[in-house]
Amino acid sequence: MSWIWLRALLVFVLAVTGGLLGHALHWGESWALACALAGVCGGLLIFIARDVWRGHQLLGWLAGAIGGEPPRMGGFWGEMAIRVERALRSRERSAAVERDRLAQFLSAVEASPNGVLLLDASEQIEWCNALAADHLGLDRQRDLRQRVTNLVRAPAFVTMLQSKAFDHPVQIPQPGGSGLLSVIVRPYGDGQRLVLTQDITERERADAMRRDFVANVSHEIRTPLTVVAGFVETLTNLPLSEVERKRVLALMGQQTQRMQSLVGDLLTLARLEGSPRPPSDAWLPMSRLGAAVENDARGLSAGRHQFSFDWGPDIELAGNESELISAVTNLVSNAVRYTPEAGRIDVRWQERPEGAGEIVVKDTGPGIAAEHLPRLTERFYRVDGSRSRDTGGTGLGLAIVKHVVQRHGGELLIESTPGQGSTFTLVLPAMRVRQQVSKLALHS
Repeated sequence: MSWIWLRALLVFVLAVTGGLLGHALHWGESWALACALAGVCGGLLIFIARDVWRGHQLLGWLAGAIGGEPPRMGGFWGEMAIRVERALRSRERSAAVERDRLAQFLSAVEASPNGVLLLDASEQIEWCNALAADHLGLDRQRDLRQRVTNLVRAPAFVTMLQSKAFDHPVQIPQPGGSGLLSVIVRPYGDGQRLVLTQDITERERADAMRRDFVANVSHEIRTPLTVVAGFVETLTNLPLSEVERKRVLALMGQQTQRMQSLVGDLLTLARLEGSPRPPSDAWLPMSRLGAAVENDARGLSAGRHQFSFDWGPDIELAGNESELISAVTNLVSNAVRYTPEAGRIDVRWQERPEGAGEIVVKDTGPGIAAEHLPRLTERFYRVDGSRSRDTGGTGLGLAIVKHVVQRHGGELLIESTPGQGSTFTLVLPAMRVRQQVSKLALHS
């Protein structure tokens, strides 16, 4: 506040100077007083003009680019400029902090696994993240301030907004029918709406597969149980000859074996899905795997087919021995079941240029139409249900093979042409294939 005292002092000095001047010129006391007043008025006019000019400079700075340097001047207006500048800089720092917080919040929303859409009280789009735009087929820039029901016309969604029934989510199809969305709406603020979207396509597909699986298991088990129950009732209530009794018991044994096979395959699948990844340092000689597969194949065929086995040079595979044997045995067993009598089944090992290897099972069976190939590894999927049951299959063999090979880092390839047979190739990565290490080399 020193500028106030400085101005008062200068006005006082001018007044005294004017009075002394009038007195020195012998103009009388009245003229001396007039000179003093003139000095006061002159000083005040000087200060007013100066203040008006400085105020004009400050207003010009405030009206222009405030980001520039404020006018440098002393006195009242200089102090005013300094304080205004401080207030502006403080506000800019606070605004920058808030902008950073908003940017971080929006980044977190962008990273959300859900789509986020903000609507105003008129149901117009205020903001949405990229995932919500993708889910609902929106353009993040073009569709701002557009009424959402003009863009998302799913009846369930429109009805929910109009009725304001936000207690439960609704399911709507994605644009183009490519998937299924779950949409939740929550009110906030002054009539505003928060819309959350989630892609539940895979979840619904998994639930459908689970329901189908339970239904298929129930059906597969109920059928042989019904047959066994009927035979038990027949044995209980009807007098049968020895031949008839043996025939009934044989059929009961077949159905019991079928149920045992089904339960065994289900347990195998459950074990595969719940067990850790197979080791990469437990090596299985190909000769041992081949011997187990050949014994099962020849026993199942009972001399009705021609076989050719070529297990290659001394090869070892890394992984779970029982799983690998089960996978190859399933492929060969399928070939035996579906290849007509006197047909040929070739099983061979061959190396790939990159060091990987593959076990190829080729048969001369009836072949499979192309539309069935993508679904062959689904549980209980059958090209011909009645024929599959006649051959004793459970419908789970290829599902087991796929799980085993995927757990070992490989893949199952299927090629087939109706009337020309089928080829199933089990591919294993290079890290699980090596030349057999001799015992002599191990001891040296």
